[in-house]
Formats: sequence, structure tokens, C-alpha cells
Amino acid sequence: MKSTGFKIENVVSTMKLSDNLDLNDIKSKLENAEYNKSRFPGLVFRMKDPKAVFLLFNSGKVVCTGCKSIEDAKKSGEMLNKKLTDLGIKTTGNYEVIIQNIVASAELGDVLNLNAVALGLGMENIEYEPEQFPGLVYRMFDPKVVLLLFGSGKLVITGGKSPTDCENALLRIRNMLFNLNLLSQP
Repeated sequence: MKSTGFKIENVVSTMKLSDNLDLNDIKSKLENAEYNKSRFPGLVFRMKDPKAVFLLFNSGKVVCTGCKSIEDAKKSGEMLNKKLTDLGIKTTGNYEVIIQNIVASAELGDVLNLNAVALGLGMENIEYEPEQFPGLVYRMFDPKVVLLLFGSGKLVITGGKSPTDCENALLRIRNMLFNLNLLSQP
């Protein structure tokens, strides 16, 4: 059974909406906002459509997580900016949504012998301690991502900045494992 590709599970992005955000003011105006400075220095705001969680900081910086696509990350950033400006909260209006990390999952279609994978890929880029964690951690340098490989043939790709990074990493690991005779199809 050959894998059909990868699925984006989470997109983490950042943006700078202002040089200074008054989080207490935002909490008082923004419905469902959570802010307790003694527990966490940022304000937490959850959006339902597209699904996203925002962390807003006094510095004006914002982290967005939970999106399933880059388009949703950009759309939710625009929606947050509009929501804040509609509430009378001053933002620069000139911000860029920067993708920091994409987490994707995939299936290779074969069961993997992780001991053989560790030996075949070379121990210098591998962390594999099955007593500590059931997966093998492989640090790929081109593209610069981290792959978590599991004996079931499932894998997680993290650290990519674009879907192309995830796709290239998946193609590359498939070919490497196939060339090591550890996968039946590339």
C-alpha cells in the first residue's frame, strides 16, 4: 500500500500588530479572551472559523497556532486584526503573517524496522532510544526539518516553513528508505 501524501496538522505563524498592546484593555473588549498575567504573560484568544488560537503579547507580537493551512493562518490573522480595530484597538494595519513551523503527518505504507533505519541513515542525524520514546527522530538538512518515524510506518514532519518543505522531506525519506531496502515502494 503506497502512501498518498501528507496532511498538514498544524501551522504556527507570527505577526506584529503593534508596538504595544494593552492586554487588559483587549481582555475587557474581546469576548472569550483569557488573560491572567500571573499565570502566563500573553492573552489567549480562540477563533472558531477558521480554527485558530492566538497568543497576544504586550510587545504587539502575536503567535497563531492550530490552523490547518497557510491560507487559514493568513485569513485568521486578518480576521484578528479586523476584530481588534473594530473594537477600537489601534494596530499598525501593516503586518505580515510569517510561517514559523508546519507540522504534517504521513504514512509510508510499510512497517519499519527502526533499528535498521537508524543504522541505514547513519547515527549522526538520528536520535533513537526506544526505552524513552517509541519513534526515531531524524534531522534532515535539506529541507531543514525533523522527521519522527514510527515502526507502524507513520511519520510526523515538523519544522517546515512551507508545504513544499514537507513534500520534499517526505519524497526524500521515502527514496532513502527504499534505497536501503527498508521500504517496498519509494
